[in-house]
Amino acid sequence: MSIDREQVLHVAKLARLELSDEEVGRMATELSSVLDHIETIGKLDLDGVPATTHVVEVANALRADVPTPCLPREVALANAPAVQDDGFLVPSPQATVTP
Repeated sequence: MSIDREQVLHVAKLARLELSDEEVGRMATELSSVLDHIETIGKLDLDGVPATTHVVEVANALRADVPTPCLPREVALANAPAVQDDGFLVPSPQATVTP
């Protein structure tokens, strides 16, 4: 499948991209190559092939979602630069707060 200059310019306009003449030519070539690969993949018999979420096996990527006790407030606030009303004091963007 081949992408021409007009199609590249149309997609660039939709994406609000400004491309030089050199970039338009390069994108036409690269996008045509991508579509050729997709067409090749489309011809493969993939019946019975499970969907892939990761290229390599990922083990223990996420811990079990099990409730655990909260961090004690005193420990959480121990290294805070400023505390107010048992919480972190966050300065407003307009003011400078000295702890």
